[in-house]
Amino acid sequence: MQDITKTIIERGDLAHLALFLWAAGASGLLLWTLRELASANRRFDDFVRELARFNRKVGGM
Repeated sequence: MQDITKTIIERGDLAHLALFLWAAGASGLLLWTLRELASANRRFDDFVRELARFNRKVGGM
C-alpha cells in the first residue's frame, strides 16, 4: 500500500488518492449500514414472531 501511495504522491495525483479514499470509506460505511439494517430486521422479525406466539397462547385466536 505504501508503494502505491508513494507512486501517486510522486506523480502529483493527490486528488485521485483523496477521491479513492473517500469512495472506499463511503462504500465501507454503506456495507456496515446494510449489515446493521439486516440485523435489525431479523430482530424485529423475531419480536413479531414471539408476539404472535404470545397472542395465540393468551388470546386463544
